Amino acid sequence: MDGGVTVITNPTVSVRLTSTISSFEVNKRYNRGITIAEFKGKLEMVVGTPASSMELQLFSTTDKFMQKLDDNEALLGSYPVDDDCKIHVIDRSGAQSGEFSDLSKVEKFEIPDEVYEKRTDSVRSFMKKQRVGRFNEEETAKKEAELAAHEAEEEAAASAIDVGNRCQVQVVGLPTKIGTVIVKEKRYFECENKYGAFVRPLTVTVGDFPEEDYGLDEM
Repeated sequence: MDGGVTVITNPTVSVRLTSTISSFEVNKRYNRGITIAEFKGKLEMVVGTPASSMELQLFSTTDKFMQKLDDNEALLGSYPVDDDCKIHVIDRSGAQSGEFSDLSKVEKFEIPDEVYEKRTDSVRSFMKKQRVGRFNEEETAKKEAELAAHEAEEEAAASAIDVGNRCQVQVVGLPTKIGTVIVKEKRYFECENKYGAFVRPLTVTVGDFPEEDYGLDEM
């Protein structure tokens, strides 16, 4: 072999990180020139395990176990770590699996509503001062009146439609339900596929609309 040949290695490596206390897999890039001790220090912020309680296992890109990274003084690049290899962190501190990913175990700050109501530095207090959203009584009343009027129009339109009436339907976009409609195991009506739909009464015009002939019988 020619003594003048130089092998150039990428100074960084991208690895997949997993842990015994988390179900998540994380992709990170690290410098091959750091020691395993330094590498563990960087892993603390990723997996949540103290560096002193870590045991590192190296797996190939196909998740085949290769060896342990157990020499704290050795460089990361001295091990056969390639891009997309997996490094599995075993937590020896006694932490349980899922301890840092189960949000139900996280202690939450709670405050009684009556106490929160009296605070002057809260979002609710700010919204009241700025008359935003539901704290704008005039705007809220206007929206409620508009909604009530629209519902009254819908009810009036629905009462003018009888089963069996011929009609024309004009809706924006596509109906959300077509064909036989069953909601929560309740059958509302049955028809041929793509011959029925749920629409609002105001989109329906009752009248003597003739069937449209698309000339399909001649094909």
